[in-house]
Amino acid sequence: MPPRLIIANGAEEPIALQSLHVSGEISGGMAQTTVQMVFFNPNRRLLEGQLQFPLLDGQQIVGFSLDIEGRQRPAVPVEKAKGRQIFEAIERRRVDPGLLEATQGNNFKLRIYPIPAGGTRTVEIRYVESLARQGKNWQYRLPLAYGDRMRDFDLTLNVHGAMAAPQASGSLGAIGLVRTGEQYQMHVNKSGFAASGMLNLLIPASEKPQTYTQVREDGTWFVTEIPVAETRTARSLPKVIGLLWDSSGSGAARDHDAEFTILDRYFKAAGNAEVRLTRLRDRPEPEQSFHIVNGNWSALRQILQNTVYDGASALSDWKPEADVGEYLLVSDGLSNYGNAAFPKLAAGQRLYALNSALAADASLLSAWAENTGGRLIQVSAQTTAAATQALLSDATHVEALTAAGASDLQIESHDAKNGILRIAGRLRNPEAQLTLTTRQNGRLLTTTIPLSATAPAHPLAAYLWAGYRLRELEGNRDVHRAEIRRIGQQFGLATRETSLIVLERLDDYVRYDVAPPQEYQAAFNQLKKLRDGDLRQTRSRHMENVLQQFQRKIAWWEKDFSKDDMPKPKKATPDALSGAGRVRSIIPSAAMTAPELASPAPVSAVAAPVIAPPAAAEPPPAPAPVTSRQRFSEGAANYSAKSVASSDAAPAMPEISVALQKWSANAPYIDRLKAASADTVYAIYLDEKPSYANSSAFFLDAADVLLEKGQRDLALRVLSNLAEMDLENRAVLRILGYRLLQAGAPQLAIPVFEKVRQLAEEEPQSFRDLGLAYAANQQYQQAIDQLYEVVQRPWDARFPEIETIALAELNQIVATAGVALDTSRMDPRFLKNMPLDLRVVMTWDADNSDMDLWVTDPNGEKCFYGYPLTHQGGRMSRDFTQGYGPEEFSLRKAKPGKYKIEANYFGNSQQLIAGDTTLQVKLTTAFGTPQQKEQMVTLRLKDRQDTVFVGEFDVAP
Repeated sequence: MPPRLIIANGAEEPIALQSLHVSGEISGGMAQTTVQMVFFNPNRRLLEGQLQFPLLDGQQIVGFSLDIEGRQRPAVPVEKAKGRQIFEAIERRRVDPGLLEATQGNNFKLRIYPIPAGGTRTVEIRYVESLARQGKNWQYRLPLAYGDRMRDFDLTLNVHGAMAAPQASGSLGAIGLVRTGEQYQMHVNKSGFAASGMLNLLIPASEKPQTYTQVREDGTWFVTEIPVAETRTARSLPKVIGLLWDSSGSGAARDHDAEFTILDRYFKAAGNAEVRLTRLRDRPEPEQSFHIVNGNWSALRQILQNTVYDGASALSDWKPEADVGEYLLVSDGLSNYGNAAFPKLAAGQRLYALNSALAADASLLSAWAENTGGRLIQVSAQTTAAATQALLSDATHVEALTAAGASDLQIESHDAKNGILRIAGRLRNPEAQLTLTTRQNGRLLTTTIPLSATAPAHPLAAYLWAGYRLRELEGNRDVHRAEIRRIGQQFGLATRETSLIVLERLDDYVRYDVAPPQEYQAAFNQLKKLRDGDLRQTRSRHMENVLQQFQRKIAWWEKDFSKDDMPKPKKATPDALSGAGRVRSIIPSAAMTAPELASPAPVSAVAAPVIAPPAAAEPPPAPAPVTSRQRFSEGAANYSAKSVASSDAAPAMPEISVALQKWSANAPYIDRLKAASADTVYAIYLDEKPSYANSSAFFLDAADVLLEKGQRDLALRVLSNLAEMDLENRAVLRILGYRLLQAGAPQLAIPVFEKVRQLAEEEPQSFRDLGLAYAANQQYQQAIDQLYEVVQRPWDARFPEIETIALAELNQIVATAGVALDTSRMDPRFLKNMPLDLRVVMTWDADNSDMDLWVTDPNGEKCFYGYPLTHQGGRMSRDFTQGYGPEEFSLRKAKPGKYKIEANYFGNSQQLIAGDTTLQVKLTTAFGTPQQKEQMVTLRLKDRQDTVFVGEFDVAP
């Protein structure tokens, strides 16, 4: 699969790969490949480039560099969430960062900023691999499918210590290697070349064990390659077989013909058997049973050929059955939905995983299979014979492995791969000895291999050990996150817990506490001492600042505001405006006192949103009835008056109705979906899906229509496709979580938001969203614990006063949960419930974007970012100008009449070419009381200055 440059809809011209230089160093059964890419931005503005690319099974990235001031600067390892935080913070300052992240499986994402308008950036990536055996040769594979024609292509391969000339084949045609001293070399240079396909290189291999060592500061590492006899023993196949068929959206990219070829041979070998089929996607489908007679599996094959590949991948969401002899899992391993642990099989039950996809999580599949005594089998049209043999027979298997004088032993696989075993570890003595017991043809054989620190040096030995260890940890990755992180930092690897980052300025390495490249270490240490004291003071001030914010909100809540008609509006003075029409000078500052907040001068004429007097107020569009796209929930009926959070006794709540304007997209597919019957709408969706496979809006719209037509299970499946679209994209995952909540499925939203929190712990919204999802699922203790994280952690200045919004929600949960909650770790000064007649909260999915919430009351007085306090006490929270929100409107006592709610797209500063922005608006009445009711709506805005009517409150006299 070629690298994929992610450009959202609306790009003037895509960023182009201008040149590609590849060099490789191959020695024994190990190789290091360096890929240098030059990207060109033909657009008139600087952009961020995002390159997504998969590596082949067994390949591991060990280096990354970015051009800074004319030189390639090497990357350094950093914790994954921290790396993303640093990249995005520096990007906002228009400085040069680069970030390489592992997403899922052996898939990686490279983010570069900036690529200047009409300019280039140069990126260099190094990866290592242990080569597979093909007969008596090592096989080196180099993917060349880089897409469009490039100006400059250069390839150099050096093969060291080969016993004879290597043989090259593939898309570059017949190219010979020239012998130069002790090595063979290939060199190709082309202009105006469109690279495609794969280069294959077969290198004659030694038939004797070979050991290589690498000396580092953390010890002497070794890797030993042990050729073994390729004899295999036929397996006895069971009479009851479990077939787990990955039917998720990503499953469509697998090579199904190759899979069917393997299964055909498998079932012929099985003869007569029962096959129990379970389809896996966002949730498992009911099991189907098929009987194979004399190898005939035509009925099962027809069912599999008719598979509809749709939905996310919940590969752990199934239950083993005791009478099943073994399981076949046919999947790419990209498990991206739910939080279930992989099932534990009974003793003697094996799992064999079959993967035919290039973009796959081979490490996870291998760990799952090998933990049961099974194995991962890679399937392709070219390797069906070898894959069949691997499935139907047992190779040499390592039963036991010990060492004298060496430790930290890791084995590539307990089953010999094409006649080779690889073992890596750390030497403790200059001379050591490996002892391994293998099973061959049913017989046990013990072999000893001498190890020596004087063995030939190889720069990859330690990296291969790290790769083998990481693969072993994958089987239970959530338990081993800390060790995975330590290995990534120790060896400078991009893992699921670590990324590689390049920063331009030394001050940024100090600011974010990231160890720089070695040449900058001394200067880094000096600057770091000066900054450490400042950080301690910042942390100590944070909670006091939050307390002051909360106390100002209490003062607002306790003040009685007039419900009379507002005074005659005054015109805004010129100095009330600043930059781009934004009203800034009248936004309450941290230093304002409560009385100052109580009586702002009304604003009626400003360059930003205009507040019209009541007589001139334009009537809002007639709101549509609430439909299935809005989620309706009641407050807890068993409200406890003994809540820890204090609250003044509230008077009886006024009668308030809520009506939301039904929002509908105008995309070409909408009319077809709406016109379809409930029985045919999913088929129409499937027909349209290939045209919109990369559009999150399409899946959101289709799910809405399915919900409206009563197809809830299918709607949830369609929504789950968002988890498959862009691996580890937190904006897309947030949309998915919000829509699952809106659809009344908080139990599905929780693992989505848990993943978002893992991806972006630097953003308070990650904790707030998860806390609200817990609350929706009645997990109230977990909810308030997450919301308190928002309160006590220091955040970037672009999230102003989000703590007070989280405190309102925390106190509402404590007051209305109906059960005793543990608030002992919370500062009691923050525990005060403040009930409201009306509350509106708006969030959105796009970072570095500015959306505005407007609420116009019966006086015609508009509450918004530039006029945050109305005559009758309507309060708008601080303006979020750089992404996500929330923005909150609060009103303790509502004057009778109608309140119009609107959303406005003020603008964005994203460096990616962006598409629509998805907004979620929640309208709540009787907030913080047992009578609380809420409704949610989702809508999209595309263009700057777009304004949309959301809905209205109608407060009865």
